[in-house]
Amino acid sequence: MRTRISQAQRWVVKVGSSLVTDNGRGLDLAAIENWAGQLVALRNKGIQVVLVSSGAVAEGVARLGLAQRPKQVHLQQAAAAVGQMGLVQAYESCFNRFDVRAAQILLTHEDLSDRTRYLNARSTLTTLLEMGVVPVVNENDTVATAEICLGDNDTLAALVANLVNADAMVLLTDQDGLYSADPRNDESARLISSGSAVDPALMAMAGGGGSLGRGGMRTKLSAARLAARSGTDTVIANGRHADILLGLSRGEELGTLLEADCEPVAARKQWLASQLSTQGEVVLDAGAVRVLRESGKSLLAVGILRVVGEFSRGEVVVCRDESGVEIARGLVNYAANEVERLRGKSSDRIIELLGYAGDDEIIHRDNLILLGG
Repeated sequence: MRTRISQAQRWVVKVGSSLVTDNGRGLDLAAIENWAGQLVALRNKGIQVVLVSSGAVAEGVARLGLAQRPKQVHLQQAAAAVGQMGLVQAYESCFNRFDVRAAQILLTHEDLSDRTRYLNARSTLTTLLEMGVVPVVNENDTVATAEICLGDNDTLAALVANLVNADAMVLLTDQDGLYSADPRNDESARLISSGSAVDPALMAMAGGGGSLGRGGMRTKLSAARLAARSGTDTVIANGRHADILLGLSRGEELGTLLEADCEPVAARKQWLASQLSTQGEVVLDAGAVRVLRESGKSLLAVGILRVVGEFSRGEVVVCRDESGVEIARGLVNYAANEVERLRGKSSDRIIELLGYAGDDEIIHRDNLILLGG
């Protein structure tokens, strides 16, 4: 039994183009409704789910009557614009049948590499999850340029898993998982049940992508390796398998499990602690230091004595005590000049002092890592 997957409380599920569009014949509405029903069932079990769905370009190709996926970027963008209409309509309709709200989130890889946009996207997604909404994420192919040629939604799913601190990432494809060789050409090929997400030997077993999508087993392994940096376990499984998501939630050994080497909190701590390019500092009073160390809470403005240096929202800042000892570091929700205005003040005065309603926390506990303990 796969205990870690069955106990995971936050999932990112990615569905590939060949599944969503029934190998290019148009949206497979029955399959989409089936996955929506499974996601709702997971949600009803207390599991938070984010869906990353391919299919916009492939659906656009079908709607426009094109013989194949175009190679020119402007034609791909046009196909994405047409296909996205049908894709989001299908998901909205299916989730509505289960009386569950869905939300459309269009991202590019740039949105997740820029720290300010990263915080904004994270805030939106976590808020939606807390409200019980199922976010449906897709790459913004209509405006993407290099991403539409080089990117893939497997990688996007891994970036989203990092973004929301997911426990598990499930990549649904039209294959049962990763095989030791191509099962279409080698009858002796065996399904790899489990392995390490960072095992280089697995990459040699993977093939390329299909004509409809951009991802293949190689991109799925790369995505699993990327997700593992945040401590997220990955399962590659067949989306056409009956109740695949519910089976995985029960711990059934379906597909290929690629395990991360460490827990999510430990991985995130390593990532933040390794950010050498810190942009500034905040000096905390004894009460704030005690709260951070003993309670693991977020950093509020009321506990800040001084602001040192210049920094922008989303940059990494160092938190020190009054004697200069580094206590923590994290991604800050406000620029240095704003923190200067807020320091020592209660969070309920943010609107009064800044003129807008921002985050209650200067650094949220999910983005703050204690050092030395």
